[in-house]
Amino acid sequence: MSKLRITIAPDIHREMPVVSLTFEKDYALIQKVKTLKGVSWSQSRKFWYLPQESFKLETVVETLNELAQVDYSAIEKDKTASQKDEPKNREDSNSNSTIKKNAARHIDVLCNEKEKTFYLTLPFTLKEQFKKLEGAWWHPKLKQWSALDTAENREQLKEILSEGGLKADYKIAQFGKSREGNSPRPKKNNYKDLAELNELHEAEIEAFKRWMIQKRYADNTVKIYPACLKIFFRFYPNKLIDEIGIKEIEKFNFDFIIKNSYSPKTQNQYISAIKTFYIKMKGINYEIASLERPIEGLKLPKVIPIETVQSFLAGISNIKHKTALTTIYSLGLRRSELLNLKLSEISFKRDVVEINNSKGKKDRDLPLPGKLKELITIYYRQVKPEVWLIEGQKTASQYSATSLEKIFNKYLGKVVKNHIFTLHSLRHSYATHLLDMGVDLRIIQELLGHKSSKTTEIYTHVSMRNLKNIKNPLDGFEI
Repeated sequence: MSKLRITIAPDIHREMPVVSLTFEKDYALIQKVKTLKGVSWSQSRKFWYLPQESFKLETVVETLNELAQVDYSAIEKDKTASQKDEPKNREDSNSNSTIKKNAARHIDVLCNEKEKTFYLTLPFTLKEQFKKLEGAWWHPKLKQWSALDTAENREQLKEILSEGGLKADYKIAQFGKSREGNSPRPKKNNYKDLAELNELHEAEIEAFKRWMIQKRYADNTVKIYPACLKIFFRFYPNKLIDEIGIKEIEKFNFDFIIKNSYSPKTQNQYISAIKTFYIKMKGINYEIASLERPIEGLKLPKVIPIETVQSFLAGISNIKHKTALTTIYSLGLRRSELLNLKLSEISFKRDVVEINNSKGKKDRDLPLPGKLKELITIYYRQVKPEVWLIEGQKTASQYSATSLEKIFNKYLGKVVKNHIFTLHSLRHSYATHLLDMGVDLRIIQELLGHKSSKTTEIYTHVSMRNLKNIKNPLDGFEI
């Protein structure tokens, strides 16, 4: 049997000089390619690639030679062409090549002075570092990143871009305000006018965070509650914590939450954070317990018709994507539950899937459907994940939540144009479809892992099983 052929060639990807690796799909070779330091997969270009500045031909050939015949003639050709174009004068050569190199590596950063925000198209490999900038925000329609235009952000951006061999070229630009157009919409920043956090409050928040961790609060709660408390204390910089009561909280709700048009859900988060800090941790200001929460309207879950779900799942060609989205629907999982699902938690002997340490620190066992079992078997044989059911590009790494939402929108968009559903709609749809099929509400509560039956009862408002049996008066009219 002849070896597979892998072609290595110079290329430009996401404004960066790269070396592409192209070959026919082979899972053993893919696993080998993944061992190369700095390698990434391009979904848009359908090739693996390495940054040109860190590319070492000898290392790549040595790594892949066992499994494939490596064709690097394009690399050699590129080298020869560069040498032919080289000027006779060595100093001119060095000078010209430096100018070309720097010109090719400049990146436009568009500054909106009115918004005090800058925008740029960023190489994919630098996005994680960029996300740490103050006010960092991704605009899906524009395919651009933005951040607050501050001296600190500019300095950090300079360091980030230098890692990719890039330099910022700042330009003044104005964007329209029309929501219909492609103008960027920066993340809200209503905190800039608040006072800085004082040292006393900062120490209290740090103590609160440690207290929550040792009480084993969920990671997300440990992140959100101190952040809410930080904003709340910045609103009252000159008050001691025991001087704050219900009146102060109500003033904060009106002057900050309501005036800045935050949602009732956000207001609830602030109230929960404040109550947890004062009542549970500090054991003071017990009158805060009587603080009323905002009245929220009954928002019905968005349910995808069962025929649409069938077409949507059947139309997914990528085996990993198909397994991920089918597992969410067929087990009614939350996004985090799929991402945290390990292979060791799926029992083919017992036909059971264990969901461990989910929302509310709860575990539950779910029956493994026959068709999902068949799909996972095929997927495992082809992809061979090591730890997690759905893994990222790197071996034994978790799949990203952003990628999961992205593939959901991609495939559902092929079936339902301009849809308004989210990934969580698959869980809502699963529950509603079970109810339509006559499954008892108590069983659905167990399957979904709801603590209260009231949470599950919301699906009775969207199930059409009983409503379809009602005869409408109009049907008896002669019209």
